Amino acid sequence: MPLTPFQLAIAQHLAVNRSPDSHLAGGGALHFSPNSKRYSNDLDYFHDSVERVAQAYAADHGQLVVNGYDVKVEMHQPGFVRAIISKAGHITKIEWAHDSAWRFMPPIYNATTGYQLHPIDVATNKVLALAGRNEARDLLDVLDIHGEMLPLGALCWAAVGKDPGFTPLSLLELLKRRGKFRASDFAKLQTVESVDVVALKGVWLEALEDAESFMEHMPPDDVGCLYYSPRSKLFVEPTLRDGVFVDELVCHFGAPGGVLPQLYNGDVLATTWKAEPAPKMTGQ
Repeated sequence: MPLTPFQLAIAQHLAVNRSPDSHLAGGGALHFSPNSKRYSNDLDYFHDSVERVAQAYAADHGQLVVNGYDVKVEMHQPGFVRAIISKAGHITKIEWAHDSAWRFMPPIYNATTGYQLHPIDVATNKVLALAGRNEARDLLDVLDIHGEMLPLGALCWAAVGKDPGFTPLSLLELLKRRGKFRASDFAKLQTVESVDVVALKGVWLEALEDAESFMEHMPPDDVGCLYYSPRSKLFVEPTLRDGVFVDELVCHFGAPGGVLPQLYNGDVLATTWKAEPAPKMTGQ
């Protein structure tokens, strides 16, 4: 998802303070440009502990002030800070929040914005967000993910691994209640083009139908996992024939901090994400 020039400048300034336990997440961490339909409303930074939120906010606040930004705090409580950032007539929101360290993949490093939540974790988080709140922006994001990264069925199948209170079908039932938006709901968003609500609804209904069909044929023991293809080096939605996967796949579950897929041939994950190598650390 594209950032505005103002948001990108801020993210670049704050990149120096990012680490695997303090990373860019949310819509700002989705890189679907030029296919994304909207700009992110804010910048979200997730942290593995309440204490880390306070530390990161203090460091980021100092970095923002030094670079001439005005920081107006709207909410400050343990594990969560929200502030409005402005400069030269431009404005955006930043949130620093505590989030579970349980992830499918480790955070990845990007030379422009520092450490970021892996796109596959952003994707599954977005599905859970849409299930829990009826926001037009979440629907656009999920449909972008469905079209560009992983189909809705496989997303729901994996997302319940992050929230064991759901089954894939119960999560899908909540999603079926979403998508009832008017053109005026999308007009409130900062989109790169106008949204055709009729076409969007058609894509959404088809995605829901395909997701339900997918779930009906999946092995129950695999609930909560992603499927990684060693051949394509991507997370994929499996194709089954007579109850058997057509391609060789690795079942990938999450873990605290995230983990790379374990392959029998010693191969390592290579995704569509174009991450820069992390800088070499010097000193102590």
